[in-house]
This record gives sequence, C-alpha cells and structure tokens, in this order.
Amino acid sequence: MKRTILVLSMLLYKPVFSQQKDEILGTWNVFNIKYNINKKWSFFAEAQLRSLKFYDHFHYHEYKGCINYNITPELRLGLGAGDYDTYQEGGNFVTPKKNDEFRLWPQVLLTQPLGIFQIEQRLRAEFRFTSNGFRNRFRYRLGIIYPFGKEKKGYTPYMLSLSNELFLTNRAPYFERNRIQLAFNYRTSKVTTLQVGYLHQFDYQIDDETGRDFFQIGLFLEFSRSTKGFKNNNRLIKGD
Repeated sequence: MKRTILVLSMLLYKPVFSQQKDEILGTWNVFNIKYNINKKWSFFAEAQLRSLKFYDHFHYHEYKGCINYNITPELRLGLGAGDYDTYQEGGNFVTPKKNDEFRLWPQVLLTQPLGIFQIEQRLRAEFRFTSNGFRNRFRYRLGIIYPFGKEKKGYTPYMLSLSNELFLTNRAPYFERNRIQLAFNYRTSKVTTLQVGYLHQFDYQIDDETGRDFFQIGLFLEFSRSTKGFKNNNRLIKGD
C-alpha cells in the first residue's frame, strides 16, 4: 500500500503540484449514490461541483441520474438525464450564466478483462437542450483499471484507473474536447469508496468552458437490495 501511494504521488506531482505561475489548478468534486435493484437493474444519482481555482471561483454544478440494465455481466445499457449549469468566470457563481442546460443521454458500457487489468469502453450520445440552443454530442471513453489489494468480503479494496475520453459533435470542426483522468480509489467497505485524482481537460472550440487542470475528489456510495449475490464492482471507473 505504501509503495502504491508513493507511485501515485510521483505521477500526480508534476501535473498537480508543480503548476506554472500562469497555470491554475481547479477542483472537481463528485458525490454519487448507486442502488442495485437486482443483477439486471440498477440506478444512480450524482452531483458535481467544480471550480476554476483551488476551492475558489466555483463556476459549474450538475445534477443527474441514470437507470442501467445489464444485458450480460460485461455489457450494460443506460439511460440518463440531468441539469447542467455553467457560470461566468471571475468569481463564485457569477451571473448571468454562460449555459443553462438539460441533457438526455443513452449510453453503452463494455468491460473486458486483460490479464490483471480491466478494460472499460463507454459510448454516450448526448441530446443537449441549452440556453444557447439545441446541440448534439457524442462521447467515447477508453479506460484501464488495475484493482489490487487482498480481497475481503467480496471486494478488492484498492483501484488505480487511467482513462481518456473524446467529445465529438455533428458540426465542424467535429472534435470538441479531450479529457484525461488518473485516479486512485479506496473502497473502505461494500458501501463506501473514496477517490482522489487528477483530470486534464483540453477544449478545441467551446463557448461555455475553457480547458483546465483539476484536482479531483469523490465519494461513492453503493447499496444493494440484498447483500446476497453482491459482486465486486471495482472494474468500473468511478465517476460519470
């Protein structure tokens, strides 16, 4: 465990803690609650709060939910919706808002084992009803997950994940955004997972948010209708 924390610290040190004077590290906070109805059906609710400086200049929040159906243990379909609000830069929730958005999004999630790793692929289509008009967007995320530590009570306590996500539109220039995330998860129990990570976002051309580097922290709670048949869910990247 000590070696893992040391390696993670070295990986995060340069991008997170050695920022240049003209670079600013923002924060990305996630709270997620998931409920497993049975082996086929589940749903989650999530809230996010982001800032453009380190716990200052809060400019974005979102609230969303999604219902999932497992076709197989490796293939999952989801349908979600949420409210997404982006404020002006220069302070905390500066009005008028840059963007007030309601979003619908179907998605497909595929997970596959690769030796000691898990590979996750997610495809999501977003139908975005914004204050600036209707937009479409298509997202593809590829991630690799490494669960480790002595398994106890049906779950592995630690997980490292690295993911890259592309955002595409149906309008020129088509490429909109790229998002890279490195995260460490600590599962303290069957219910609770804590996350700390680094996220870099690059925007090619967008009006409602600029590219940033973020320190990420998350709290994930997962409940099941019954503890009987509970399955280790560490292969999934935390955060949606």
